[in-house]
Amino acid sequence: MANATMEEFEALLSESFEMDTPEEGSVVKGKVIAIEAGQAIIDVGYKMEGRVELKEFANPGEAPEISVGDEVEVYLRAAENARGEAVISREMARREEAWDRLEKAYADDARVEGAIFGRVKGGFTVDLGGAVAFLPGSQVDVRPVRDAGPLMGLKQPFQILKMDRRRGNIVVSRRAILEESRAEQRAEVIANLTEGQTVDGVVKNITEYGAFVDLGGVDGLLHVTDMAWRRVNHPSEILSIGETVKVQVIKINKDTHRISLGMKQLQEDPWDLVAVKYPLSTVHTGRVTNITDYGAFVELEPGVEGLVHVSEMSWTKKNVHPGKIVSTSQEVEVMVLEIDPAKRRVSLGLKQTMRNPWEVFSETHPEGTEVEGEVKNITEFGLFIGLPGEIDGMVHLSDLSWDQRGEEAIQEYRKGDVVKAVVTEVDTDKERISLSIKALGGDKFADAVGGVKRGSIVTVEVTAIEDGGIEVEYEGMKSFIRRSDLSRDRAEQRPERFSVGDKLDVRVTNIDSKTRRLGLSIKAREIAEEKEAVEQYGSSASGASLGDILGAALKRDE
Repeated sequence: MANATMEEFEALLSESFEMDTPEEGSVVKGKVIAIEAGQAIIDVGYKMEGRVELKEFANPGEAPEISVGDEVEVYLRAAENARGEAVISREMARREEAWDRLEKAYADDARVEGAIFGRVKGGFTVDLGGAVAFLPGSQVDVRPVRDAGPLMGLKQPFQILKMDRRRGNIVVSRRAILEESRAEQRAEVIANLTEGQTVDGVVKNITEYGAFVDLGGVDGLLHVTDMAWRRVNHPSEILSIGETVKVQVIKINKDTHRISLGMKQLQEDPWDLVAVKYPLSTVHTGRVTNITDYGAFVELEPGVEGLVHVSEMSWTKKNVHPGKIVSTSQEVEVMVLEIDPAKRRVSLGLKQTMRNPWEVFSETHPEGTEVEGEVKNITEFGLFIGLPGEIDGMVHLSDLSWDQRGEEAIQEYRKGDVVKAVVTEVDTDKERISLSIKALGGDKFADAVGGVKRGSIVTVEVTAIEDGGIEVEYEGMKSFIRRSDLSRDRAEQRPERFSVGDKLDVRVTNIDSKTRRLGLSIKAREIAEEKEAVEQYGSSASGASLGDILGAALKRDE
């Protein structure tokens, strides 16, 4: 009997040795046998007990749910510590269990449940039932989230983007879940929309180029150019966030699910009546809405704008920025020059509402009128004089003086000088006014030689003696008689035989109005007199001497 008892004992002993003792680093099942001092004492079998902090049994932000008698899985870190107890961890068991579960979900591309419990640099921490994952800030929502407070501790689904067990890294996304459900919702809403349909929507967001309108789970873009027929500088002028608006679906892109909306399409197009309301050459009052380098836009009525090109802004101000002539919001009178209904363009003129200043000037200042003005500019070809009506007239070099060369005469003038001149020509088409300063006192040359013809005998006064001849003056006009024209007799062709102040009868050989010179000759007068005497008193063949003929002629005159 004793032998049998010993055999049984040996059998039991060997059986106990053969039983698999749990390996360190594995998850084992245990039973809570006591709870004391914030710890749970757990019997993991094999005559091993260990302690686990109660907080390891709680989810983040929740109270621990554990009581004596509960069966739990724990991670066996070491079979025995210095106090002879097993070193166990509930948290590590949960993590191992969670990783197994998450790896399977990641492989199946399945969603996992978790709760955001903390904020870290660049994002948030999420508890996935034992494993901690990182949720980047960009993956929280479809749009940037200013306050993530309401999302904290909330059980919700996440998508695993990346995981690395060796490094203990998991990256998750909440946005992917939202986009997926949003895409389903969008597809459903878009399927019920048709182009041309009128729908109600709520203004969700406003940008510089338009507004995003929520059509019930799907957003459409209402571009700024489709808000009104008139020019809208910024969408906030006519819309505000949260406002309900009636819009028309203009276009649906089935591939990108983008929806274009319009508000003006629900209003009457003012362009339908433009040609009737604004006939060509009619004058209307409008408001300047925009100024550019090439002109100014003028609103004739809401939705109808026309362009006043810079060339049609002023008769006189050329090469000036439109902003120097008109200002934004200014009321102006404009004339309709052209209408292009296809391109929805109206060409307007500002200067056409005022009279052409060159036409006005030609009416008030006919040719020959004397004017006075300030020298505005001096160029190599003449002077520009400011005239009434903000226009300029030009005095050409050749019209500055009778006596001086133009290049010399222009030296006497300075910018700002006030001068008088005579209007010689007005060309309204070329917008050109020609003036003359030298014509102020009339044409001295024309007056002087008015009754003089070629061949006339005139009396001149000697004003200077030179080697080549003599300078003489007739009616204030200077002329020069060359040495060869001083006498018929070569011996008498000496300038020194004349004195300044002598009065001489000379024959006019030439009248040059261009150079304003008289051609004079004593020799020609003598030859003409001889010819005349011969014709009257005899012929050269009759034998009478010249002295006899001249003597007879003199007696007759006496």
